[in-house]
This record gives sequence, structure tokens and C-alpha cells, in this order.
Amino acid sequence: MEDRDDLPAELAEEARAAAEEAAADAPPPIPSAGIVALVGRPNTGKSTLFNRLVGRRVAIVHDEPGVTRDRHYGDVTSRGRRFTLVDTGGFDPESDDPMRQGIKRQIDLAIAEADVIVCVLDAVTPVTPSEHAELGLLRRAGKPVIYVANKADSPRAEAEAAELYRLGMERLILISALHGRGISDLEMAIEAALPAEPAATEVSAEGALRIAIVGRPNAGKSSLVNRISGEERMLVDAQPGTTRDPIDTLVDRDGKRLLLIDTAGIRRKAKVTKEDSAVEAVSVMHAIRAMERADVVLLLCDAAEGVAEQDAKILGLAVDRGCGIVIGLNKLDLLDRKALAKAEADARDKLAFVSWAPIVQVSARSGRGVAKLLETVGQVAAAYRKRVPTGELNRFFEQILLTHPPPTHGGRAPRLFFVTQAETSPPLFVVVASDPEKLHFSYRRYVANQLRQAFGLEGVPVRVKYKERRRRS
Repeated sequence: MEDRDDLPAELAEEARAAAEEAAADAPPPIPSAGIVALVGRPNTGKSTLFNRLVGRRVAIVHDEPGVTRDRHYGDVTSRGRRFTLVDTGGFDPESDDPMRQGIKRQIDLAIAEADVIVCVLDAVTPVTPSEHAELGLLRRAGKPVIYVANKADSPRAEAEAAELYRLGMERLILISALHGRGISDLEMAIEAALPAEPAATEVSAEGALRIAIVGRPNAGKSSLVNRISGEERMLVDAQPGTTRDPIDTLVDRDGKRLLLIDTAGIRRKAKVTKEDSAVEAVSVMHAIRAMERADVVLLLCDAAEGVAEQDAKILGLAVDRGCGIVIGLNKLDLLDRKALAKAEADARDKLAFVSWAPIVQVSARSGRGVAKLLETVGQVAAAYRKRVPTGELNRFFEQILLTHPPPTHGGRAPRLFFVTQAETSPPLFVVVASDPEKLHFSYRRYVANQLRQAFGLEGVPVRVKYKERRRRS
């Protein structure tokens, strides 16, 4: 913690205590405990359980079997552990429907990718042949499997669930995803099954700036890695989807050490065919893993094609993980100045929720703009790790309160006493206030934006936590 002599002794001690408490309370921005996959036959309630564990309505839920066709991903914090939850489509190996066969391939890859598998069974319907096949597949996977009987929301349902033991599992957890019953027991079982430590990075890159390069297929990610490294390290092809797994490339450039993590392209669902949907789905998970160990996420877009909804979703995943963000518009050599200006304006409009992220025009093929792009990534990385002295913060804050004080609420305006920084990577600021719950979200957003502007935190998700000042006894 830096020196706080700029504050009176009493406030300095209070600032130190507030920062330490906020740092202890703040969850780590990067979930690293592992991946948990939900599998089961259609209509057993997997999506309802997914929504229950994630804590919000993400997956589509419908009584008609087979509504979930693509995998959904959500970050879960449970009992002090953080993990990524994967929802899958219904398992039906006997079906000849090509869609069902595609779902089967996705489930196979979800099982291969997962650290823990939760097999969701229906407590109130008879055992089916597909469930016998499903459990055989899970046993052969050699992964920790947790068996749950969903819809056990009455004594009668509990009694009917006993029939599921015919499938041969040793333990069956009775739950009701709809009503929340038994969820605590399930969370305890998941916590016990998760790996103790995250997997180590294959490339030793201590002290290197870790950059995850993400985006849709054929945006030029591998070409950019080759351009930065100065050699053909990555396979480049005009056919989208050449890269399937994240590949680490350690580069020394201009005296700086960079770890470039090239990832598979994340396609829009409409662009994924039945034949490659399984590989495509697991590529998304690889990209998520890459983001989780990155300092800066570089979203590379094809300037000619423009920014798509899927690009916004990718950036949303990066913001959730607390990464610095830079947006690269690639293939500037294919467009004239007017078209490039329009492409950047469209990108700003479609990615307005990260208006603080810098956009750089670049051509991986010719090398134009690459130096500027790396300079911007370096600036974002420095902001990501920056610590602002408390004296500077509070001089800035005094000016904010003079020019734009908090709006009144119920006839009174909350008082803001002082601000301090609790963490870096990404920065976390703590504002000690009276009645912080009465501060309107628009004013909170204003303070975060002013902090970013005043201290050069462009490209960084600034977190501001408001704590109520302790009353003197």
C-alpha cells in the first residue's frame, strides 16, 4: 500500500483499512478453478439448473425437448470457488436426426474439455435406454461425474427417484432446479471435485505481457502473430477456421517480452455447419481459457466485413474477466480512407458498451499500423497495472465534487469523503461515502469515466466500489 501522507492521519488510516477490506472482498476477475459441463438427455432440466447456478436467466428454457442446441457458457462463484459452467444439448444417441447427431458430437467434446461433469437425470420419469448409453459414455471418460436427480420437489418424486440407482451410480443428489432445493449439496459436490490448482501454462513466460488475440475466423489473427514474431510460426490459410486450439508464441520485440495467444475464430451460429459445429463449440471454450490468462485481449476484426454481434459477445466475455481491451481493424490495405472511417464509426457504434477501448487500424499482411497497435497494447497493459497515489486521487476527487457533486436523493445528497486504490490488474478504487446505496448508477458511471480520463486508464475496465464510512462510537 502506498504512502498516504497527503491525507490527515485519521483519514489515511481509514483509507488503508477501506482499501484492504475492499481488496479482500473483491473476487478475482479471472475464474480459474476449472470447467463444469452439464449433460443429460432432453428435457431433464439442464438449462433450468444452468440458470440457477449462474444466477441469472441465460439459457433458453422450454418444455419442448431439444430447445438447447448450442452450448452456453457462464461464470459461477460458489463457496469461494470460481468455475466456468457449460450447458449442453440433450443426449439422444439413438436418434438418426442430423441435428441430434451434431448435439452428440458437441457433448462428446464438452466431456473431453470439462474438469467435472454433472449428469442431470429426471427424478419422475422411467429410466430409458439412452441413459444407460449415456452413463456408459461417462464412465469411459475417466472424469469426475456428479449424478443429480432433478425435479425431486415432493416426497413422491423422491421415492420415484430411487429407481435411478438401477443405473449403477454410488451417489445420487436429489435437487429441484426450479425451486432451488438441493443446490447447496450440488455446489459442495462440485467444489470437492474441482481440481485443486489450475493447469499450468505450457510456455514459460514469466514477466511477459500476455495478449490473447481473439475474433471471428479469417480476421487475420494468425497473420498478425506471424507479422509480430517476424517469421511463419502460424499456419495461415484463406479458409476460415484454420486455427482450432490456442497456440502460445513467445516474442521479444523492441526490448519487450510478449506472449501472443492465438485462438480459434468464434463464428456466428448461423455460419456454423452441422459438420464442424462440434469443433467450433470447443474452440469457443479454448478462446475463453485464453482470455482467462491474458492481461490484454486484442479483438481483431475484418474492417471490410465490419464488427458483428458475435464480436460484441466476445468482448463481453473479456470484460467479465477483467482484461484490458484493444480493438484492431485489420485489412486496412483493402479499403480507402472513406471506407475505413465508416468502418471505425460503425465499430464505435456497435461496441458502445466498451467506448473506453481504443481502436487501431492495421494491416497484418503489409505491416502498416502494427507498431501503433503494439504501442497501444503496451499503453493499455501499463494502465492495467497502474497504481495512482492517494494524494493525486483525492485532489482529483475534490475537483469532481466541486464541478459535479452527487445528485440529491430523498432531499439529501450522499457525501463522498475520500477515494483510494485497493488493487491493480485491473484497477479497483474504493470511495468512502455516506449512504452509498443512494448514489445513482449514472453518477457511479460518471466517476468511473472521470477516473479513466484523468489517470490515463484507456482500455481498462475500471472498477469502483463504494463503502459506507464507519460511524464513530
